[in-house]
Amino acid sequence: MRRTAARQDRGRGGQPPLRPDAAGLRLPLRAAVSRPERRARAFGLRTRLVLAFLLVAAVSAGTTAALTYREARNALLKTAQDTAVSSFRDQVQQTGWTLPVQEEGLELVLQDIARKGKPHPWVVFAEYGSVRASSGENRVSTVITPELRRAARADPGGSFERVVKDGVPYLTIAMPTVFKTGAEGVLPSGLIIYAVMRMTDEQINVDALLTAARDGALPGLAIALIPGLLAARSVLRPVRELRRAAQSMGSGRLDTRIPVRGSDELADLAHTFNESAGQLERSVRELREAEARARRFASDVSHELRTPLAGMLAVTEVLDEEAGRLDADTARAVRLVSSETGKLAVLVEDLMEISRFDARAAELNADEVDVAEAIRKTLQNRHWTDGRVRTELPDGIRARLDPRRFDVVVANLVGNALRHGGAPVTVRLRGEARSSGPPVLVTEVMDSGPGIRAEVLPHIFERFYKADAARTRSAGSGLGLAITLENVRLHGGTIRAGNLPGGGAVFTVEIPLHAEGAGG
Repeated sequence: MRRTAARQDRGRGGQPPLRPDAAGLRLPLRAAVSRPERRARAFGLRTRLVLAFLLVAAVSAGTTAALTYREARNALLKTAQDTAVSSFRDQVQQTGWTLPVQEEGLELVLQDIARKGKPHPWVVFAEYGSVRASSGENRVSTVITPELRRAARADPGGSFERVVKDGVPYLTIAMPTVFKTGAEGVLPSGLIIYAVMRMTDEQINVDALLTAARDGALPGLAIALIPGLLAARSVLRPVRELRRAAQSMGSGRLDTRIPVRGSDELADLAHTFNESAGQLERSVRELREAEARARRFASDVSHELRTPLAGMLAVTEVLDEEAGRLDADTARAVRLVSSETGKLAVLVEDLMEISRFDARAAELNADEVDVAEAIRKTLQNRHWTDGRVRTELPDGIRARLDPRRFDVVVANLVGNALRHGGAPVTVRLRGEARSSGPPVLVTEVMDSGPGIRAEVLPHIFERFYKADAARTRSAGSGLGLAITLENVRLHGGTIRAGNLPGGGAVFTVEIPLHAEGAGG
């Protein structure tokens, strides 16, 4: 069977590498790459939920404690204050005062009033014009403020206020004495009685209340942490299940579902996820079935065409030999039929090769070879030793390759360069060490043509892609570079296309020197 030596057009490119999933659908490799473990975040959702719960608990506990403390403090102080004011008023009113007031004997009266002080002992003072008297400590009189003295003169009913002096709380009461002028009228007598009572015990009780409120709030926060953790766990459980389900679906298990609990918003989210997953599973199953049918169709058609094509090629070879004896028109027709039959045979072979890659039936039979010698044999077998192809092939570079598939890679690239680029074509070989990873075998094929247009580069390895849409009757099938790409991947390598700075296209193939390949 006759074959053209270089039969491929510029083809496939710009797509992410493909890999088969568990069910046979070819997915982008980026979807198959395992995700790195998520680093624990200092303020993840769980932490934020617990902190929010504790914040609410702290605000509630603090507000409750503050209000309770304020009410208890006011009630405590008011009780002591009301008791003292009422008792002092009664004592002042029950004491018989004679006017004008004489300083002699006044202290005894004041001491008698002070002994009856409630709820704590008093120190009682009296002021009447220039007369001053005290039941005990005169220095305590400094607690009585000018404001209280003015209020006592203005209000016959008496006044009081709480004062803190040198860190000690006092209750000061001013009660003016009066005499009746008629049925209801009263006039101040000018005698004002003051009582000063320490409120140390009340302050101790208030401080105890404050300590109790504080000490009660802290354990309350610690206890609130438990329901906070439980609440965060109940909220985050569906989220964790959703994350695991999404990761499972990303790895190809499209039958993944998550349980639906309750009827809240998280349950709605789980229900929606399950519906979406079911729809995706159905769509992917249909795509897989369609792709499998397409692969089987291409493979079956190719197999069915091989036998009649073999017979047609044998006939066209005979006709080619007899074409010189035929008239010119008949000879042209014979040669056209022969040429087109040869192209059809190449297309069928390429389709069969592509179908093997799609079905993951392509195998890599690697062996250690002298790479430079393998490239020379490829060029000699296709008669590319007439000066159109130049080589830079250092000896001594050995690598584990599948000789047949590497031959296809080199032949396709060189034939493509001769057909669509321009002579001379240069084939360059070198080994290259990498800082990370094994050393690689680098094969470059460069031509002297105009290069590859920028809009063509992303599609250069696509199947049946041709750079010139109007060039529908080219010698190639449009599958050559796609087959080249698959063969390079089978070796675990990469291929890329580009342009040289001075003009011309360059294809660079990198294959691990000692790799067994990516498998079939």
